[in-house]
Amino acid sequence: MNNGDTNSADNAVNRCKKTDPEEIQISVPWGHISGKWWGPRDKRPVVAIHGWQDNSGTFDNLALLLPSNIALLSIDLPGHGFSSHLPDGQFYYVFWDGVLILRRIVKHYKWDKVSLLGHSLGGAISFLYAASYPDEVDLVISLDIVSPNVRDVTKTTGVTGEYIDKFLKYELMSLDSIPCYEYDDMLNIVHTAYDGSITKESAKTLMKRGIIPAYSRGKYFFSRDPRLKVSLLGMLSLDLVLAYASKIKCAYLNIRAVPGMKFEQPEYYHIVLEKIKLQARKFEYHEVEGTHHVHLNEPEKIVPIITNFLLQNYRQQN
Repeated sequence: MNNGDTNSADNAVNRCKKTDPEEIQISVPWGHISGKWWGPRDKRPVVAIHGWQDNSGTFDNLALLLPSNIALLSIDLPGHGFSSHLPDGQFYYVFWDGVLILRRIVKHYKWDKVSLLGHSLGGAISFLYAASYPDEVDLVISLDIVSPNVRDVTKTTGVTGEYIDKFLKYELMSLDSIPCYEYDDMLNIVHTAYDGSITKESAKTLMKRGIIPAYSRGKYFFSRDPRLKVSLLGMLSLDLVLAYASKIKCAYLNIRAVPGMKFEQPEYYHIVLEKIKLQARKFEYHEVEGTHHVHLNEPEKIVPIITNFLLQNYRQQN
């Protein structure tokens, strides 16, 4: 495990300045992508991408600990947080949707380079983007994931018809038929659904963008699109994942939580990392004790690692 020199990172964290982020909206053909811009607006930000059915609030606690001179743009993926849901009739293919959304954001700001920070689904999207545009990504920081999950093909074929039928059911749901709850009940639902991965306080943080008021006074809906529940089709095989991994050339940092996320084939994690390591301009791997959402629950465990990696990369660029 590469621990690196975190002294400069610790000093930078101690100099951080907590400021409120600026809410941003980026127009897309079907609505908008929402997000929060932390830090200076005159610097190209690190684009932070959250996990499946989370939202940009997953990076709130981490962003508060970053040095004040580092800009961070945390986005809500389509159907998540405050971003528009995909148009009626459109199935979610979250990995590929994410790459396309990221490309739209890069084009919107006219960046010729992009820096990426991704957790879970966001890390998988960052992996695919860095492989698809290898000369336009300067760094990737991936939290508790390395690539899109490689699943047992028999499980994928077994759920395809079920997912399609559920999708058709979800798209017919009206606002009147979507369940709504009081705040404390929603908090308990969210906390329980994550099965120990998040704390009650972390659930409150996610719910700032995860719920919207219902017509009934004092009750709320979940803001995310219910169609996301059946969005995990279009997964990749191991050979395709490795082919993408071989295209990544940027500086690459992977932080694995222990015990973290459970994978069907955990041995694939390091097989893919080794493929990335062959081509990456810089490569780091760290393990930290924590759940899959360690970045949200205990960001102080990973902020020095991330800050040190960013500062080293910025020095090399200059």
